[in-house]
Amino acid sequence: MTPSRPKSNRPFASSRAAVEKVALELFAERGFDDTPVEEIAAAAGISRRTFFRYFPTKADVLFGEFDVLMDGLDAWFDEAPDDQPMFAVIAEATMRFNRIHTDGLVAHRERMKLILQTPALRANGVLRQEEWVGVIARYAARRLGVAEGSLEAQLAAQLSIGAANAAYDQWLRGEERDLAELVDRSFAMIETLSRTAPAEPRSGKRRSASAS
Repeated sequence: MTPSRPKSNRPFASSRAAVEKVALELFAERGFDDTPVEEIAAAAGISRRTFFRYFPTKADVLFGEFDVLMDGLDAWFDEAPDDQPMFAVIAEATMRFNRIHTDGLVAHRERMKLILQTPALRANGVLRQEEWVGVIARYAARRLGVAEGSLEAQLAAQLSIGAANAAYDQWLRGEERDLAELVDRSFAMIETLSRTAPAEPRSGKRRSASAS
């Protein structure tokens, strides 16, 4: 006799997006670590095997189709115009990568909070962010005429990630904030700081804290 599937009050989830929605609801109710895959599958009305056909790991529910998006971002940079300021292009790419419909903002905010509040997910996010750094570094290297692993390309990529993270941090703190505006402001600040920073190191020895 075939064992019956655990009953759930939720309707059968017939798509990847539907399973993701069920999983996110359970994560919000119980926390990521306290929600096993078996319970997600049961609540979605699918088998454990089907869950893993949709998502290689439980963490992948939170990060969506990251690899596909990275490939798309890489291709978009290849077609980006060279007559626009480099950081302005990266800012636009950041918003394309994080494009969220208005009706999905609340869910996206909760997703980001969950990632930041869960150590395992934060670690996973760092690894994925390294891929993002690589994509930006490749673009910056082409624009600057340097090697991808050069200081210039890596600095441009790290500055861009820092600008994006700062914008996200501000957005998560206040529901009334507009993410696109914060991203634009954050990247504009890079340009402002680069113009106001001293061109050369100051001469003379740095005064020690113990000096009178």
